[in-house]
Amino acid sequence: MVHLRISYQSQVGLPVTYRDRTLDCGYRLDLVIENRLIIEIKAVATLEPIHEAQILTYLRLSNLHTGLLINFNTPILHRGIKRFSL
Repeated sequence: MVHLRISYQSQVGLPVTYRDRTLDCGYRLDLVIENRLIIEIKAVATLEPIHEAQILTYLRLSNLHTGLLINFNTPILHRGIKRFSL
């Protein structure tokens, strides 16, 4: 049996740099896996365009290229997962 160690961070603050100034806008990434993947977690009736805009914004600001938007409020979990990439 192989034991895999996967590094992750939760509730990662994401500052915004504008005109050489760093602003703390209150953005928080739910999970960052291996410094390569953002996971944004929701529990809503349906995923809305604002949720997609949120993860796309996080991807752009963090310079990461892949994200998952996961909605746990669904009868079949794989139907609540959307993958995004830049």
